[in-house]
Amino acid sequence: MPLLDLSRQYATIRTEVLAAIERVCDSQQYILGPAVQDFETRAAQFIGVKFCIGCASGSDALFLALAAAGIGPGDEVLTSPLSFFATASSITRVGARPVFADIDPETYNMDPVSVQSSVEHRVRLKAIIPVHLYGQCADMDAFSRIAAQFKLVLIEDAAQAFGATWRGRHAGTLGDLACFSFYPSKNLNAFGDAGAVTTYDENLAARVRVLRVHGSRERYYHEEIGWNSRLDSIQAAILSVKLKYLEKWNAQRQQHAETYGKLFRGAGLAGSDSPIGLPKTHANASHVYHQYVIRAQRRDELRKFLSDRGIGSEVFYPVPLHRQKCFDYLGYGEGSFPIAEAAAREVLALPMFAELTEEELRTVVDAIAAFYS
Repeated sequence: MPLLDLSRQYATIRTEVLAAIERVCDSQQYILGPAVQDFETRAAQFIGVKFCIGCASGSDALFLALAAAGIGPGDEVLTSPLSFFATASSITRVGARPVFADIDPETYNMDPVSVQSSVEHRVRLKAIIPVHLYGQCADMDAFSRIAAQFKLVLIEDAAQAFGATWRGRHAGTLGDLACFSFYPSKNLNAFGDAGAVTTYDENLAARVRVLRVHGSRERYYHEEIGWNSRLDSIQAAILSVKLKYLEKWNAQRQQHAETYGKLFRGAGLAGSDSPIGLPKTHANASHVYHQYVIRAQRRDELRKFLSDRGIGSEVFYPVPLHRQKCFDYLGYGEGSFPIAEAAAREVLALPMFAELTEEELRTVVDAIAAFYS
């Protein structure tokens, strides 16, 4: 049983997807054509935001958002140490310096108390990037207050959270800008790399559009040095098809998470003395379970045990960003962010995708129960 089986989703929408690809091929408009504009409109309407600008990847979305906000050399940007590499590398890509704050042990998102403490001591800090990790929004009430108090740009890393909400508002509407990834493993997924930036601000949206085509509004006339980060029309057409089904697919993921919880409780693996910890959802958030992540004692042994039985799993992420070799120059040592470091040693993602069956979920739980017995 794989961690993710994309073939099952494809089988249900194959005819629609191939027809959408064929329409793009017939149009011969492959870059930033009508299919891209259509997806941008549909995605903005789904999220409830004014502007959605497609780009080449989630990593590029982070870079474009930072660059559009005017973040550059000499600036600092605060983010989570437990995230995909691009969250921090995009900060360095615009010439700024990443700084980190520790995480909440239950949601794995940045801890507002740690953020507040860090912000108060940094005069060069210009922006905060909360990460909506594993499909659950960070505490955007707290981060909005902090950003307003210290006059910081607030950028959501919503790469894993398309469709997630905070107090009923979708990820992508909660900051000055937001960044999405449509990498094939995401809840809303392309057939390759793709991403988007969302914002309410017309000026920021216009700047992202300029930056994604080499800093040019008019072909061959360049206002600034931008980047080549255009969304392919074929990917946009595929995303428009899938967007119609996303609410259903996210609801199925949520049902699977509920079933996992019931099965773990039935197996006696949900108490305070359990060797595993189940995911927790903040009262103000709706979780779309891009990943279903448990905390596990003897995590690496458990993972091998599952693998030997044909059950997929993954560690997101085994090395916190502040401990990556390329960030040694930042000066963070072991113990700088103990909660994030502990999570990196214990988190384990279990199979999670819309088309899973209850029998498969039971197989996963039974195998984990057998390991700990």
